[in-house]
Amino acid sequence: MALPSTFNDFIGNALAVEHLRTAIAAGRLPHSLILSGPSGAGKYTLALMLAMAVECDRQPRDLWSNGQSLASFCGVCANCTRIASAAGLEEQVEAAVAAREELRETDKKETRVLVQPHPDVLIIPPDPPQLLIKLGQVRTLIQRSHYLPSEAPRKIFILTAANFMKEAANSLLKVLEEPPDTVHIIILAENPGELLPTIRSRCGTVRLGALPVEEIEMLLADRRPEIQPAQRLLVARLAQGAAGKALGFDLAAYTAARADALIFIRDAAASASGSADADHTVLFRMTETYRAGAEGQQKTTALLRSLSLLLEDLLLLSAGTPELVRNTDLRPELERLAATLSFRWIEQASRGLDQVQSGMRRNLLRNLSLDAFATQLAQT
Repeated sequence: MALPSTFNDFIGNALAVEHLRTAIAAGRLPHSLILSGPSGAGKYTLALMLAMAVECDRQPRDLWSNGQSLASFCGVCANCTRIASAAGLEEQVEAAVAAREELRETDKKETRVLVQPHPDVLIIPPDPPQLLIKLGQVRTLIQRSHYLPSEAPRKIFILTAANFMKEAANSLLKVLEEPPDTVHIIILAENPGELLPTIRSRCGTVRLGALPVEEIEMLLADRRPEIQPAQRLLVARLAQGAAGKALGFDLAAYTAARADALIFIRDAAASASGSADADHTVLFRMTETYRAGAEGQQKTTALLRSLSLLLEDLLLLSAGTPELVRNTDLRPELERLAATLSFRWIEQASRGLDQVQSGMRRNLLRNLSLDAFATQLAQT
């Protein structure tokens, strides 16, 4: 994965990006910043670009006609190229996890996943397998924040998610209360509400908003011409306004996860109507495939996301706004299901889904959690 070569190539949210560039140029970038927005909106990409603008050896500036100075980056100096090397975060995390697996058992427990593309830039992703930011990671941040930068103007720490262990979140507060002058901490959050109120109150916040569906469709037509026009609208809606998610959207993987999600809803609809088709055997046979391990976790996450989107579509249909449905290719079936399932059932199913997602974060057995959820749906 390559970063945009300039800020002008960053897709969408031009005003938010301009605000951040102006702050860097004026030396007013907050020491603690939350970048929020949906998955795929470009939070991580923008965080790296901001880090490059802060650390760039050449410190180039773009001048607007009103004389306003906007920070930029050269993309070729040693600081820029090293920071840009972290663009493929998943590969970097996989390499860090693989390196940890090579350690002795006693050392594995004390080793946390960190990505450091530059001596003064540290990237902190959720630590597998629980995918939470842990105390050891935050302690490393605090320790390194007390040292002066060695090769760049600032030390920058990028936390790529908002899901912290309780002890880690409380520990982070210590450095947010009085961050060193040479430190910038950037937290990426799909939902800032997951963060402690005391963390949010100590950070500046910039939100990356969703792009219009029509703009996403045009982007797909330009960047992913292999997607057929009939599927383009579907991907654009499922991307939920996030350009990055749309460009990287795996439609085949999504439809596979959605097929399993539909089993939940069809089974519940059959039970609600008293139909003879309400056979839970197929449902429980499907949930048996959601086992432990990284692959099972990814599969479960994909299932829950697709189930959430289907439930949202059922709510939209029940509310009389069919034009907002995301799963456009399933609209006839979703309309039949919405006619069978009550608004109360959809609401309770959404709450039950939240409980399953919470259980996943606590590392509960996936297939048992899904079975319990399925039983709840059938009895609602």
